[in-house]
Amino acid sequence: MAKTNPVEIQKHLKGVDYPADKQELIDHARKQGADREILSLLEQLPEDEEYESPTELNKALGEIQ
Repeated sequence: MAKTNPVEIQKHLKGVDYPADKQELIDHARKQGADREILSLLEQLPEDEEYESPTELNKALGEIQ
């Protein structure tokens, strides 16, 4: 899979109230019309993590890609 642009991911997460967990991020991205690639990437996040900010989320996503 090609590396997904963090700006593109955050565009679909605009308005998320941080801290947010994996399921909140997926639900919000889906409502914002995120494509399958972005949703698939978010689904790879650990179940038990909570992200305090977009920067923290981008770091976690970078480790997955």
